[in-house]
Amino acid sequence: MSAASTDRRELRIALGVGLTNACNLACAHCYRSPGSDSLSMHDVLRAVSALPVRAVNFGTGENGLHPELAPLARELAAQGIAVTMTTNGYSAAALPDDVLALFADVELSIDFPSQAEHDRARGDGNWALIEEQMARCARLGVRTTIASVLMAANHRALPDLARLAGSRGALLRVNVFQSVRGDAFALGYDAFWEAWRALFDMADVVSCGEPIVRAMLGIPRAPGAGCGVETVRITPRGAVVPCVYGADDELRVDDVERLGAAVVDEPSFRRLNVVPNECAGCPHVATCGGGCPSRRALRGSLDRGDEYCPILRGRPLPLTARAAPEGRVSAKASSACTVIVAARSSGAEGARVQARLTGR
Repeated sequence: MSAASTDRRELRIALGVGLTNACNLACAHCYRSPGSDSLSMHDVLRAVSALPVRAVNFGTGENGLHPELAPLARELAAQGIAVTMTTNGYSAAALPDDVLALFADVELSIDFPSQAEHDRARGDGNWALIEEQMARCARLGVRTTIASVLMAANHRALPDLARLAGSRGALLRVNVFQSVRGDAFALGYDAFWEAWRALFDMADVVSCGEPIVRAMLGIPRAPGAGCGVETVRITPRGAVVPCVYGADDELRVDDVERLGAAVVDEPSFRRLNVVPNECAGCPHVATCGGGCPSRRALRGSLDRGDEYCPILRGRPLPLTARAAPEGRVSAKASSACTVIVAARSSGAEGARVQARLTGR
C-alpha cells in the first residue's frame, strides 16, 4: 500500500545539510558516521538551485569545523532561505556575530537537565559552552531551541528539559533515539509512553511529527509533513537521502540537479511512504502511516508496524495534550519524526489539541 505521488505544485523543501562528519565530541548515542567526510559549498548550492528550498538546517557533525559554513550561511540568507543549525555549541561559537545573527534558529543539544549529567554524557565544559552561546543568541536576537534525544537513560527527564528550555526562552525539540549503531540507548515500550505523558502534562505542543504520538493525540498529518515528503538531506558523503538514519548509497547531488523536486518520487524516498499491510485497516493509518519508517527499517521490518504502536499491541491508550498558543513556529516542525513543545506558563490557558495542530 503506497501513498499517492507527491503534488509538487506547492512543494517547499526543508533541506538538511551535513557539511562534515567531524565533531569535537564523541557522544555515545550519536548516529553520525565515523570519519571526516566533507561536503562542498558548491554542491550544497547546486542542490539549492535545483530544489524549491524553504529552509536549510545544518546538522550531522559539527559544521563549524568546516571552513565554508560562514560563507554558505551568508549566501543562503541572501537568497531569502531560513537558515538553522543543530550544534553542541561549537559551531555557534565558531561564527562571528554578523553571521550567527543571520540564523532563524539555533538548536543546542542537551539531553540531561543538569550540568553534571550533561557533561558526563557529552564532555566537561560543554554545558558552559551551550549556556554561553544561548546567551549570545539572545543578545543577537536569534531564537534558540534545546534539541534532545529521548532514550532509556533520560526518559524521565523530559519535563525538566522543557522547564530548562522555557527558562531560557527556548522551545524543546525531542527526537526518539534510533538504533543506528545498536540498542544500548533504545527505549522500551512503557518508557516511551511514560515519557510523552509526563512531558504533555506540563508542556504545550507546538508541532508533533512523531507518527505514533501524533496518531494517539488525534492530530491529522499535514500534507507534506514527514521525512522524505518535503524533506531532502545531503550527507557529508554527498549522498541525498530522505532521512539521516537510513542508507546513503543511492542518490547523489547530480541526481538532484537532474530531477529537481521530483527527487522525492524516487524509490529510495517513496519506500518510506509504504504502509505495512497489517496497518491498512487501522483508523489511525492516515495519521501515522504505520509509524516511523526509519525506525521500522532499522529493525529490519519496514513491512511491519511501528514497535511503539499500542493498537498493534491491543493496548489502546489515552493520551492528551494542549496546543501551544499561536505564535512561534519552528523551521524543523514538518521535517522529521520530531516533537516540539513549549513549557507551559503557570496558570496559562491552552486549548486541547485540535485539528488546527497539523504537525507542521
